[in-house]
Formats: sequence, C-alpha cells, structure tokens
Amino acid sequence: MLAGLAPARRRLVLVLLALVAAAAVAATALLLSARADDPAPTAPVSQEEPGPVLLVPGYGGSTRSLASLADRLTAEGRDATVVAVPGGGTGDLAASADVLDAAVDAALERTGAGSVDVVGYSAGGVIARLWAADGGAGVARRVLTLGAPHHGTTLADVAGDVAPGQCPEACRQLATDSPLLDDLNDGDETPAGPTWVSVWTAQDETVTPPDSARLDGAVNVAVQSVCASAQVTHGDLPRAPLVQAIVLAELVPGDPVELGPIDCARLGG
Repeated sequence: MLAGLAPARRRLVLVLLALVAAAAVAATALLLSARADDPAPTAPVSQEEPGPVLLVPGYGGSTRSLASLADRLTAEGRDATVVAVPGGGTGDLAASADVLDAAVDAALERTGAGSVDVVGYSAGGVIARLWAADGGAGVARRVLTLGAPHHGTTLADVAGDVAPGQCPEACRQLATDSPLLDDLNDGDETPAGPTWVSVWTAQDETVTPPDSARLDGAVNVAVQSVCASAQVTHGDLPRAPLVQAIVLAELVPGDPVELGPIDCARLGG
C-alpha cells in the first residue's frame, strides 16, 4: 500500500504509524501497572462459621451495660468479650475503634477463628462502623448495632449548644451535623464484607429521633415491629430479654433474618 506513495508522504505515514504503535504500547503498560497496583480481592467471610463476639459499650464506656448480654451469649456457647473503650467512652470515637481493632486481633489469635461478630451498643455502634470502614470489614462476619445514633442525636445537638463545656469530643461527634458522621454516611453506609443488622427501639429517649438508628444496607429491626407492645427504652436495649433474644437470633450461622410479629412469641415477647 505504501509502495505507491511518494517518498516524502511514505515517510510521513511511517512516522504516524510508529507514533500510534508507541501510544498503544504505553497505554498497555499503564493498564498493566494499574492492575498490578490494585489490591487483591478479599475472600468473603463465611456466614456459616461464627467466631468470637466483641461487644462495644456506648457513650460513658460502661462495660456493665453489656454484662448480661455477654453472659447470655456465653450461655449459648459463644465466646463473648466486652471491650473497654478508652477515655471513659467520651473521647475520640476513632481512638475507641483502634482499641476495638486490637481486641479483635487478640480474640482471633486466642481462638484461632477466621472472623468475629461485633455488637455495638449506642455509640459503640458508631465505633464498630468506624472500625469496619478502616479495614475491620475484612475479618467481620456480622456487625450488629443496638440503638446506635448512626445519623446523630439531637440530644448531642442540645448539649453542644447549651453547655458546650459539658459536651466532650464523643458528644460532639454524635451531633446530627458531626463531620465524623457526615464522612461515615457519605456513600455506602455499610462496607462490603460483613452482614449488618441494626436493632433499635421506637421508645428511645437518648437517640433522638429513634430512627437515626436505621442503617442503609442493614437488616433494620425495630423492637416494636417484632412485638408491638414491647416497652424498651435506650438503656433497656442490652439487657431486655426480648432484645437479647433478637440479638441471638441475628447472630446464628447463616445470613441475618427479617423478624416480624410472627416471631414475637418464640422470642419471649
């Protein structure tokens, strides 16, 4: 095809073909390099093999609030540990997530399990989400939150406005306009990897409005949607027998389940 061209035009065509070939080689090299830099896909955690359970307390950090739930999990044959968060549970929630990460590593090493379940009560649910978003999702089978202010609580808004000196860092991080929650809720609220459950009560007087506990991508269980007459406050969530039964039902092997009025009687409501 080139033989019929004038010498000058033939040289021009050859130069253009060489440039196109060089560009193709460069593009292929960039593509291969980008693929090499991509992280290897994480193998999905088996939903059929529950490991140890880590329970994370809320604002104030009282481990006693989760003691009865941990005891009930233990009675059902689960390895359950309540994590003591730093700063009395009123400091930086991200620092508490780091402590949770260390506790998870210790539980996996101690038990030889391949994954953990995490139960976060109140602000502990936000701590669990921070931990999952920062890499914990790779070793979590299930993350279950109890009355967690995923979208903040107006109680923290009022505290920050009326008595800012009495609203420490965790309090400010739980306000409805908190930058920490804005970042956490920007995009997918639940990182891929674990399965997610959010349990909450319509009678919550601490997380206001109560449906701030709803979490996109999770199985959302309002206690009153299971047992309409249930009287459960925020403080009751970890210790109410009905709620404990809901937690146990959602932590069994397999995927989390949708619960409703048909389940009320068997759960003890």
